[in-house]
Amino acid sequence: FASVCARVCFHACESKCRRCNLDEPVSIRGVKRFMVDQETKPQMPEVRANAENAKRKIAIVGGGPSGLTCAYFLARLGYKPVVFEAAPKAGGMLVQTIPIYRLPRVELEKEIKMIESMGVTIHCNKALGKDFTLESLKAEGYEAIYLAVGAPKGAKLGIPGEEIPGVYDALQFLRDFNMNGSTKVGKKVAIIGGGNAACDAARTAKRLGAESVTMLYRRTRAEMTAYAEEIEEAEKEGVIIKTLVAPQEILASGGKAVGVKCQHMFLGEYDRSGRRRPVARDDDEGFIEEADMVIAAIGQALDTKEICGATALKLNRWNYLWADAVSGKTSEDGIFAGGDAAEGPSSVVEAIGAGERAAVGMDAYLTGEEHAYWRETCQVDTAFDADADPNMTPRAKMQTIDVSKRASFEEVELALSEDVAVCEARRCLRCDYREEACAAK
Repeated sequence: FASVCARVCFHACESKCRRCNLDEPVSIRGVKRFMVDQETKPQMPEVRANAENAKRKIAIVGGGPSGLTCAYFLARLGYKPVVFEAAPKAGGMLVQTIPIYRLPRVELEKEIKMIESMGVTIHCNKALGKDFTLESLKAEGYEAIYLAVGAPKGAKLGIPGEEIPGVYDALQFLRDFNMNGSTKVGKKVAIIGGGNAACDAARTAKRLGAESVTMLYRRTRAEMTAYAEEIEEAEKEGVIIKTLVAPQEILASGGKAVGVKCQHMFLGEYDRSGRRRPVARDDDEGFIEEADMVIAAIGQALDTKEICGATALKLNRWNYLWADAVSGKTSEDGIFAGGDAAEGPSSVVEAIGAGERAAVGMDAYLTGEEHAYWRETCQVDTAFDADADPNMTPRAKMQTIDVSKRASFEEVELALSEDVAVCEARRCLRCDYREEACAAK
């Protein structure tokens, strides 16, 4: 998923870039975006054919980034995995909830077709617990199963009025539009939450014609879990962000939502999440945020009973599937799990990493050995200046289309030009080379 990560990865790697100690980190995702845009057709990776592996039956439940990544790496080892996806299209959250203006679908489709061409079979409209069970898969002869079902359900607000018409879950709101091409939107929309799903819902509602969109968040802007760039772009597009406010009740009139009763908050002591707990102000009477559409974006959940069926899979303390962090093994022999289903809601790149680890774990389970040849260290002959110039050099900024053009779902972020991408790449201090050189000495 190179072209996907080049667009939607939150590039946590950049915080580790040693260039931070000099000025700003290298724009790793920006350089990657330039590179993937040069490749009009994805290159086929090395696939090592193996007649014995090809005979084994492996099922992957969930066609999102984690499940498809697992299938990709298993295919590289000669397996012919079968992916079962509940939705009409493969891609999981990549196609269902991430807006088109962040991830053009043509890019995603190219990567999925490449995975299929490697010998992976994808069956859509096949839901676990409805069309098949873990028990039925084993009965059909599947030797190993990878559960990559994500955390597809939105968390409940737990306040009065959340069941009335006009109140929606952010994931379902985004899913309705992305999968069907259209969905209802109110004139005055209130988004409850401060994460990436809240930003995606807010920006999508704006594009669908909402007159006003307001995000309500109970902590300060500094504690918002949404990526900083997403918050900034949302504000540029006219989204209003109100912090230190918490919803108390969804108000209704004539059987429909008309507003959200809110209370002002302040930050108290730190809680178990490592953030300061929002506390209601005693002297505050609160206020009413007018809204004919309320979208809740406060978290995601997994219905483990629906997933596990009669199989007694162990759960972790957060009520997700317990899985070994290295191999993805669950408490049940032959069953593996990863991504949001095991770790809880996380990033696309974390889901991809879990899929790769599970593929290696499944291969070791089936063969008794590890054959992950792509993990082997290899020397890359790359011409570069070993004495990189550490002069202060400004980081390349990703350009975006003008706000006036964002009424459509045209991709917002633009790729770097070749000259800028090359200059940005040259900012790299080549810490890898220096490590190897020091080790050699």
